[in-house]
Amino acid sequence: MREAFRLLLSGDGETWGIVARSVRFSFLSTVFALLPGVPLGIALALGRFPGKRIIVSVVNAMTAVPTVVIGLVVYTAISRSGPMGNLGWLFAPTGVVLGQTCLALPVVTALSYTGLAKLDPRFHETLTTLGAKGPLRLLATIREARPVLIAAAVTAFGRVTGEVGVSMMLGGNIRHLTRTMTTAIALDAAKGDFERALSLGVVLLLIALAVNLILHLLTDPGV
Repeated sequence: MREAFRLLLSGDGETWGIVARSVRFSFLSTVFALLPGVPLGIALALGRFPGKRIIVSVVNAMTAVPTVVIGLVVYTAISRSGPMGNLGWLFAPTGVVLGQTCLALPVVTALSYTGLAKLDPRFHETLTTLGAKGPLRLLATIREARPVLIAAAVTAFGRVTGEVGVSMMLGGNIRHLTRTMTTAIALDAAKGDFERALSLGVVLLLIALAVNLILHLLTDPGV
């Protein structure tokens, strides 16, 4: 433990480089998941169309799909024999971000839908009375549901930061390129380098605590 904290406090370039890379991948994938996820959640919450319950059930089910399954599907798409193989995304940062985006998208959509469905019905009636349509209605809804959407983003960030299957399968755990905190922990523990594994585990734990604290503050301001 002493050596693990020494690596963190001494500013070890290898350790903090892995941390920075993980945070960057997680941030980008969360942003890319929010762009379609929030509008989809709003559409499910406000829309009335056939098959809505089935779509909501599928989205909710996707939040529980193991990361290795999502990694396998994306691997099939971006491998050399796949339809996106010519892009060269496999074993590259882009592949990791794509996989993590696919992992975060159902989380963002499901949480956005759940939160927006609980909004006061009078809010939607007011928008209809005022004649708000299209982009204006979307922006008004996003503004009203800011805490819900921020909570969805924070949860998605925590989900992708702590995953290992997608990063390992699509990134290949390449040093200085695609190695993240979770894949580095798995590798270092396997080869007996427990000091670095522990140091990265401490950072992951702190991130998890920060994510949960933010969620508590958003869902219960009195905490």
